[in-house]
Amino acid sequence: MNKNTQKKDNIFRNRNFRLVFLGALVSELGSILYSFSVSFYILEISGNNAFLQGLYLALCGVAMLVITPVGGVLGDRKNKAKIMYVCDYLKGGMILLATALMLLLREPNAQLVILFVLGTLGNFVSGVFNPAAGAIFPHIVREEQLQQANSYFTMKSSVESILGVIFAGVLYAVLPVYTLFFLIGACYIASGVSEMLIRYEFHPSEERLTLKLAVRDMAEGIAYLKTKKAILALLASVLFINFFFAPVTGNFLPFFIKTDLAAAQSYLLDSVLTPELWFSVFSVCFGISSLLGAAILSGRTQAEKCGRKAARLLCAVAAVMVVLTGAFYIFVDRGTRMNPFLLTLSLGFLVIGFLISSFNIPVTTAIMRIVDRDKLSKVNSLTSIGSQGMIPIASVLAGAILEAFGGTALLAFCSVGFTVTAVSLLFSRQFKEL
Repeated sequence: MNKNTQKKDNIFRNRNFRLVFLGALVSELGSILYSFSVSFYILEISGNNAFLQGLYLALCGVAMLVITPVGGVLGDRKNKAKIMYVCDYLKGGMILLATALMLLLREPNAQLVILFVLGTLGNFVSGVFNPAAGAIFPHIVREEQLQQANSYFTMKSSVESILGVIFAGVLYAVLPVYTLFFLIGACYIASGVSEMLIRYEFHPSEERLTLKLAVRDMAEGIAYLKTKKAILALLASVLFINFFFAPVTGNFLPFFIKTDLAAAQSYLLDSVLTPELWFSVFSVCFGISSLLGAAILSGRTQAEKCGRKAARLLCAVAAVMVVLTGAFYIFVDRGTRMNPFLLTLSLGFLVIGFLISSFNIPVTTAIMRIVDRDKLSKVNSLTSIGSQGMIPIASVLAGAILEAFGGTALLAFCSVGFTVTAVSLLFSRQFKEL
C-alpha cells in the first residue's frame, strides 16, 4: 500500500514536470559550460584583466535587471511554456551566430566586443525567461509537491555543477573555445524542443498587452508585494547577501586560479589537475553538499514557517567566509603554502553548498505558497531585481578591488558585509514570519 502511494505521489509521474526538468537539465548544462568558458576566455585574451572581467559581469547583470520587469508582466499574461522555449531558441541561435563571427574575427579586441554584446543580449533573453520559468511549478504540480519539485531541481543543479564543471574544465582544455560555444548553442536549442511539448491549462488575457498595461501590471505587482512583509524583509537582506557573495565566485575564484594558482611552482595534484580544473573541484564540492541538502529536504514535509532557521543558515555561511578570508591571507597572501588553502577552500565550499541549498529550497517554496498564482511571475521578476539589483555594481567594484589591493582585501570586504547582513536578518521580526 505504501509503495503504491509513493509511486502515485512521485512527481516524475507528472509529464509536464518531466519535460520542464529535462529542458532545464540541458539548458543549465549549456549555461555552466558557457559561464566557465567565458570567465576564463576573457581573462585569457585580455591578459588577466580582472576589471574587464568584472565589467563584463556587470553589463550582463544590468541587462537582465532592465528587462526582468517586462518578463514578469509577460509571464503572468502569456503561456509560460511558450516563453521558455522561444527564449531558449533565441539564446541558442545567438550563441551559434556569435561563434561564427568569432571564427571570422580572431583579433582579441573584436572577440571581446562580440562576447560583451552576446552577454548583454543573452541576459536580456534570460530576463524574460526566468520569471516565467520560476512561476510554472504551481501550474503543473500540486501545492503539497512544491517542496519536492524545488528539491529535485536543486538536486539536478547540484549534479550538473558536479559533472558539468568537470566536463567544462576538460572540454576547455582539449577543445577550441569555438567548438565549445557551438556545443553550448546546441544545448539551448535542445532544451527548447523539450519545452515545446509542455501543456497546462492556460487562459489568455482578453486585454491586449500595451506599454500602459505593462506599466500598470508592474505597479500592481509592487503594490501586491508591499502587502507581503516577510518577502520584503527577505528582499532587503538578499540584495546585500548577493552583493557580498557573488564576487567570491564570479571575481575572486577565476582571478585566484589565473594568477596565484597558475603562477605557483607546484600545487596539490598538479600532475593531474590544471589550474582551471581546480575551479571544477570547488564547484564539485559545492554541488555534492548542495545535492545532499536537497536530497534531505525532498523527503521532508514542507514547514509552515522557515524564516528563523533560514537566517541562522546565512549566519553559518558568513562564518565560513570569514575562515576562508583568514586562510587566504595566511597561506597565500602572506605565505607560499598553496595546498592548505586549496584544501580549506574545498572544505569551505562543501559546507557552503549544503547551507545554501538548505536556505534556498524552503524559502523558494514558501514564496510559491504565499503568492497568488496569477501574480507569481511579476513577484518573481521583482524578487529577482531585488536580489540581483546590486550584483553589477559588486562585479565592477570587486574587479577594481582585485586590481588595486588583491584577493585578501576583496574577501575581507565580502566577509564583513555578508556577516553584517546575515546578523541583521536574524533579528528581523518580519522575516521570522516567512
